[in-house]
Amino acid sequence: MPIRAFRMNLHPGQAEEYRRRHDAIWPELTDALHAAGIEEYRIFLDPDSHHLFAIMTLADDHRVEELPALPIMRRWWHHMAGIMETRDDDAPVEVALEEMFALGGETKTCR
Repeated sequence: MPIRAFRMNLHPGQAEEYRRRHDAIWPELTDALHAAGIEEYRIFLDPDSHHLFAIMTLADDHRVEELPALPIMRRWWHHMAGIMETRDDDAPVEVALEEMFALGGETKTCR
């Protein structure tokens, strides 16, 4: 199963709001993420740099590249745009992270 890791940037002072919004994530969005083949998705915060580190475990037949076309995904991005760095279309700015070490498991990095 592929793994994808990336970094995003949270605006200073927005950590609690980010957590609050994710604690109330819309069920139709989680359904869309699962349907796209995201088996596990975790996001971590570095409070000093305001960087968000995300890691996704994906099904071998995932379709995450189709998510940006979904209206629910675009609504979520718009909902989150005021508290994090985004592109002109409200999609979060994502910086892909290069895998440097892995211990255990039969996973592969998604490139």
